[in-house]
Amino acid sequence: MKNLKKLFLPVLAAAFLAAPAQAADTLMMATTTSTQDTGLLEFLAPTFQKETGIELKWVAVGTGKALEIAKNCDADVLLVHAPAAEKEFVKAGHGIDRRQVMYNDFVVVGPKADPAGVKGKDTAAALKTIADKKASFVSRGDQSGTHKAEQKLWKQSGLNPDKEAFYISAGQGMMATLNMAAEKGAYTLTDRGTWIKFNAQQGAKNPLAIVVEGDKALFNQYSVITVNPKQCPKTKADLGKKFEDWWVAPSTQKRIAEFKLEGKQLFFPNAGK
Repeated sequence: MKNLKKLFLPVLAAAFLAAPAQAADTLMMATTTSTQDTGLLEFLAPTFQKETGIELKWVAVGTGKALEIAKNCDADVLLVHAPAAEKEFVKAGHGIDRRQVMYNDFVVVGPKADPAGVKGKDTAAALKTIADKKASFVSRGDQSGTHKAEQKLWKQSGLNPDKEAFYISAGQGMMATLNMAAEKGAYTLTDRGTWIKFNAQQGAKNPLAIVVEGDKALFNQYSVITVNPKQCPKTKADLGKKFEDWWVAPSTQKRIAEFKLEGKQLFFPNAGK
């Protein structure tokens, strides 16, 4: 027996050393384009993995598409910004434990010359003026959180521009929509975070500028949600809980506040508020 132990122990040790390291837990997130385009996810993801041992992978699309991805059980968690759609998603049983984590705001941007003359107006008055003057307006047109917010703002203004010639549906992400607005000399609605990134990239050659901001109607809330394991049995709900707890933790909230571009804060933490 002693001889057998001497024979097998080196073999077992060699096999152990040759075995591949255990793969890290991975979590699939569907999120909105603004969290990627601004660089926020690249800023936070390494710390998330270091502190939790979970590798975060994601697909960045409009919030509407992100919710559909989750309904199809192709994501474990969500980071999105369309509160009404999110609440309906949870109410329908697709998601659990929705928690708000941060906010910024939307702004209306347009040509620096402001041909429609909307600068300084509130959002409703600005949209009515754009419509009255048939000034070009580029919409995301992709059922994203920004698109849903824009549709709500038009409705609150008593307008439905969908079939109007001045209204252009891009069907694209925020960066592409801003580029289109710049090319066409048009107005558009954007989240402030993506605008700051776009403006930094364009520099002095940026033909667009903020024309409407500071309206309460432009508030932009972001929340996290775990996909319901009762509807999607393969959902990693245990990792989803760790994911959500991490986002609302004081240390993470502090990092969100510290994330800046050219000295400007892009997102404002508000977990539990």
